[in-house]
Amino acid sequence: MPTQDEIYSKVSATLVEALNVDEEDIKPTSTLQGDLGAESIDFLDIVFRLEREFGIKIPRGELFPESIFQGDPELVQDGRVTPKGLEELRAKMPFADLTKFEQNPEVGNLSNLFTVDLITRYIQGKLENGSQN
Repeated sequence: MPTQDEIYSKVSATLVEALNVDEEDIKPTSTLQGDLGAESIDFLDIVFRLEREFGIKIPRGELFPESIFQGDPELVQDGRVTPKGLEELRAKMPFADLTKFEQNPEVGNLSNLFTVDLITRYIQGKLENGSQN
């Protein structure tokens, strides 16, 4: 079982390749879109590369839940994630720290959840639960 530091190192290297960024740009708190310039198409590439690097399967929508981003009216109203949407985020993303987001749950702030640290925690959870191919 790799350590969290080993996982972080591999996640960082994967993001350097996928997003064509410099290694020094990647920090645990770096957001994929805001800090590293990822676009929606990049998320598919990141998932593919992570699966290959760690020998795991990442089901569609598990790491990056699509239902929240598609503006489902039960989950998003007036540009804000509803209490039901927050519940869904907590259920689909138990590896995410939603504390800061819950204070101002605007849809525009969702992308700030997706940090290098979040991906590292997600991968660590997958490996601990034996979700390898």
